[in-house]
Amino acid sequence: MSFPDNTAELKAGMPQLRGRLLANQALRDLTWFRVGGPAQILFMPEDEADLAYLLERLPSDVPVSAVGLGSNLIVRDGGVPGVLVRLGRGFAGIAVEGDRVRAGAAVPDLKVAQAAQEAGIGGLAFFRGIPGAIGGALRMNGGAYGRETKDVLVEARGVDRQGRVRVFGNADMGLAYRHCGVPEDVIFTQALFSGTAADPQGIKAEMQAITEKRESTQPVKSRTGGSTFKNPPGQKAWQLIDQAGCRGLKLGEAQVSQMHCNFLINLGNASAADIENLGELVRDRVKASSGVELEWEIRRIGLAQSP
Repeated sequence: MSFPDNTAELKAGMPQLRGRLLANQALRDLTWFRVGGPAQILFMPEDEADLAYLLERLPSDVPVSAVGLGSNLIVRDGGVPGVLVRLGRGFAGIAVEGDRVRAGAAVPDLKVAQAAQEAGIGGLAFFRGIPGAIGGALRMNGGAYGRETKDVLVEARGVDRQGRVRVFGNADMGLAYRHCGVPEDVIFTQALFSGTAADPQGIKAEMQAITEKRESTQPVKSRTGGSTFKNPPGQKAWQLIDQAGCRGLKLGEAQVSQMHCNFLINLGNASAADIENLGELVRDRVKASSGVELEWEIRRIGLAQSP
């Protein structure tokens, strides 16, 4: 499967572009599920200015999306049309500023927790329990073990579809449970988090407890995408799935985890359609069992069919 290659045309109109434009780039190895088709164009900007340069000059009819570490993501089998932005080394900086931590959007959440721990900054240990990178935590108000990104965020930076660099204070983000109110066309590039002074050894113990709980209750060594569905108000998604008889349910090479049934697993050769269709089957059975309509937490992008 492949898309038309228009990289030469785009490069000709952007002579000062420094990042790489790759046509029909395979994405399956960039996602935790290890499924999905190619990106029509994968763009890896050198830095924020390079990203802004592309977005300002990219024709308005070319769709743009972004991907981070691929942890909470299903790339559909037909691939992703347009330009898919993947942030790399130019967005991987991390710095401690007093009781604050500034991190690029490509920094893994784990590394933010570690930097805060080493600097004696409490309140950020929960990032140890969130798979993925800071860009994703901002986009979905990532949270774990009783805390959310909105509890510690000071401000975020991003670039919009017109190539403008924008700064959003916490109140501007519209953060709620697994939700961000910033327009989808904004690609986050950086965030500033605030904590409080705390004992580094105490923070280390807190992070170790999170690690142990996560490894004992979640299929972290499987090809999975993290929590599949949002928790409905006052309820737990995994309990509703379990009550609907879906623990261990299979469709093709996709399975509902036996360990934690709000996780879907690629048993080895699943397609993206297997995983997504299994999720929809779970939603149908939960709706029939409890009347609750589960909402996807995992992001799904691309075309279901080959272009």
